[in-house]
Amino acid sequence: MKTNRKSAEFQPNRVLSYFKAEWRALLIVTLSGLIYNIGLLTGPWFEGTMTGYLVEVLNGTGQFSGMLMLVIRFAVVTAVVQISRYVKRFYVRRFANNVNRRMKETLYGSLVKKSRASLREEGEGNIMTKAILDVDDCVEGMRKFTTEIFDTGVALTAYLCMLLWYDWRLTILCMLFPPISYVTAEKMKKVIQKAGAAYKEQSGRLSTATLDRAENAMTYRVFGLEKKRQAVYEENLTSYEKAAVKANIWNAAMPPIYRIISMAGVFFILYFGQKNVLGTGWQAWSIASFTTFLVCFVKLSVKSSSAAKLFNAVHKAQVSWNRIKPLLPQEEENETDEVKVKKTPVEALKVKHLSFIYPDGKKILDDISFSAKKGQIIGITGAVACGKSTLGKAFLCEYPYEGHITVDGAELQNMEQSVRTGIVGYLGHDPELFNDSVENNVLLGDSKSSDTYLNAACMKQEVAEMTDGKNTLIGSGGAYLSGGQAKRLAFARTLCHDKPILILDDPFSALDKNTEKQAFVNLQALAKDSIVLLISHRLYLFPEMDGVIWMKNGKVVTSTHEELLKTVPEYKSLYTSQVHTTENGGAEHDAQKTSENGDL
Repeated sequence: MKTNRKSAEFQPNRVLSYFKAEWRALLIVTLSGLIYNIGLLTGPWFEGTMTGYLVEVLNGTGQFSGMLMLVIRFAVVTAVVQISRYVKRFYVRRFANNVNRRMKETLYGSLVKKSRASLREEGEGNIMTKAILDVDDCVEGMRKFTTEIFDTGVALTAYLCMLLWYDWRLTILCMLFPPISYVTAEKMKKVIQKAGAAYKEQSGRLSTATLDRAENAMTYRVFGLEKKRQAVYEENLTSYEKAAVKANIWNAAMPPIYRIISMAGVFFILYFGQKNVLGTGWQAWSIASFTTFLVCFVKLSVKSSSAAKLFNAVHKAQVSWNRIKPLLPQEEENETDEVKVKKTPVEALKVKHLSFIYPDGKKILDDISFSAKKGQIIGITGAVACGKSTLGKAFLCEYPYEGHITVDGAELQNMEQSVRTGIVGYLGHDPELFNDSVENNVLLGDSKSSDTYLNAACMKQEVAEMTDGKNTLIGSGGAYLSGGQAKRLAFARTLCHDKPILILDDPFSALDKNTEKQAFVNLQALAKDSIVLLISHRLYLFPEMDGVIWMKNGKVVTSTHEELLKTVPEYKSLYTSQVHTTENGGAEHDAQKTSENGDL
């Protein structure tokens, strides 16, 4: 299904737009629905007339041939009605499938543009529930609404007209009850919506708990927390089951109640209808008329209860729509208007009086200032939890910062997201890899050769020795790779999609000293036209960098490696201890590396 439409024509956060977008399918549904439902009116008439013919034939006053011709006409009309029913259902399903696809594509497109911070606040489990279950429920409500407009609305009107034609007084008496089912359905609106909302919330929590167990299974096993986490999971599962049962009870219990209420009018038909047949009522009826009226009312009652059931489906869909609507854009973003990332040269980066406070009120960065020029590699280091990683993340503008980060004089956080994406490249502390091949994880759809970048990450030989080479699948999050391989693969991807400003958070943490040196040389060659901010706790390469930023308690000292050795005792001590340990052939000083996982 093509979704390239002008924004003015389609608004994803409006339900009516989805109906307008599928007007062709709805037109066919309308025509076939009218034929089908008007054709249904012939059913009670044929049934009543055939009953009358049968009575006459049995009494010897009627001809069997007349009844046979009536049956043939009935069969032909039934065939036309059923064909129309098939066409209507086919296009209603097509309508639902197209809307479901469009809504999920729009929601996905919106989610991938949101910041990681906002997605984190939303919760993975809740997002999954909204993107799948809520969309399905919303579309199902739209489908039922579309179907019932004809299967209920048109049919009810037609049946009512037919009943009024036979006996308007009796019809009024009988029709006292169907509206009661509608009122009952409306009264139950809040209860059904509340139960549905609680079910969706608990579904999201269960999804989150399930993902947590899958992602942290090893941690729970190592620390002996399996039983405790199992208890927490079972608690979530129990709450989910209770919410599901409660929601399903209301959805399943109400339709039979609606039908019983609607069918109550049958008692009036049996009492007053028999008087009409006996000639003592309001109208003079034959057996055929009585049968036609009774069958017609029963069908009307069934349709009426379906309409009340429709209210439940619409209420359920409304809950889902209210959950996903905030995630949908106001206007459809045309694919042709998508800004393609271009490598735009940047000459200078300036950070002035930068401060950063998380939403919880915790201040991490305080009055930081430094500058860098094109072609420079600036090393950033400091004590554990000093704010190194937060400084790198500030360039992503996931949260607003105080002060200034200017790129060639332009404020970074005031730029459009698409522009910022074309300027800032980021490699986080934990590599984000996809369940795809090695090559696809590097290229991300580009038509380049991945060899250059795998070689730059000192990984080309290892990839060549893998089962399928560059086509080897690495598993979700790089599960089939070692920690060092995953880090280097993410590094290769960053180099492949180089930006004017590169933020590298501990890219060499899992490498030995020789491999680290070679990777750094390759970085210098490939990023010679970029400004590189390299965050690291290992200082072997800092003498070769153009500048060094020492961080402590959210503040910085900016200078060269040589000057920091003279002026900052903590820096000198850290550098000396690392060099001394390596020269003696001992293990590298990775105590801080372990703590960096939680570095603010």
